[in-house]
Amino acid sequence: MKRILVIHTGGTIAMQEDSETGAVSPGRDNPLLIHTEQISKFAQLSIRQPFHLPSPHITISEMMELKNVIDEESKKQHTDGIVITHGTDTLEETAYFLDLTVHSDIPIVVTGAMRSSNEIGSDGLYNYISSIRVACTTEAKGKGVLVVLNDEIHTAMNVTKTHASNVSTFQSPQYGPIGIVTKQAIIFHHQPTYKEKYDIHTLTKNVVLIKAYAGMNSDLLSAINDMKVDGVVIEGLGQGNLPPAAMTGVEKLIHSNIPIVLVSRCFNGIAQDIYSYQGGGKQLKDMGVIFCNGLNGQKARIKLLVALTQTNDIKKLNELFSK
Repeated sequence: MKRILVIHTGGTIAMQEDSETGAVSPGRDNPLLIHTEQISKFAQLSIRQPFHLPSPHITISEMMELKNVIDEESKKQHTDGIVITHGTDTLEETAYFLDLTVHSDIPIVVTGAMRSSNEIGSDGLYNYISSIRVACTTEAKGKGVLVVLNDEIHTAMNVTKTHASNVSTFQSPQYGPIGIVTKQAIIFHHQPTYKEKYDIHTLTKNVVLIKAYAGMNSDLLSAINDMKVDGVVIEGLGQGNLPPAAMTGVEKLIHSNIPIVLVSRCFNGIAQDIYSYQGGGKQLKDMGVIFCNGLNGQKARIKLLVALTQTNDIKKLNELFSK
């Protein structure tokens, strides 16, 4: 029987609905803890709960804490896999951070729920059991951090939350899941082809994320420049463009040697330096803006935070974000 470490961190999967008001909030105890015996037929579990937080309360500090717990536990020969329960709002960011920074090849699965433990149609326990089953498979080894919900297995790099409340919210635009969970088996039908890992011990950088919009000017970018941040990620228009009035703010940031990473705000596709008009991608690229190959804004921010621990050289950052 496989030995699985379960790390509970909080979130809707660990919350309960008030029967009178309908409000959902954390209780004194994690409801998943009572199901340990029910799951014993799948794996031998050990439980850790380093913190108990709704996912909007998760910061890079909690992500680092999780990384340190995983690094510690994965060195022990008695750990065959790891399952992390997490709130869904920032689940993809934590999963991607761990995917970039954890070097162990044992299965690591992140899961959550869209409905609290006592709601009708609660999906938490089912997702929890599915994740344990995935973590027990030899096929999950070496595939990086996986996200398992609603009978689907996704990579941390591609998955994103696409719906505010639907249980099928987690999707991988353009690529789809790499596997499925059935009653009889765990089936992988795709294999990730690219791995990216960083050695980090501390994270002290400050990177902000903003979204471009019609008529955007330079005011917000100039304010960010005055904040003395370490990096900026912009969700640009279309294939990677900005309104002309925003260009002065971009120039100020570049003059201050603050890296700017550009992604597309579109649900599918990637940012590219195609258009040569004022504010177009070609002009931005020539100015020194870094184009990101396929990540969404929140994950590009995580990657820039991590990458800045290695270098702040624009040429090297360009190479890292082109992969």
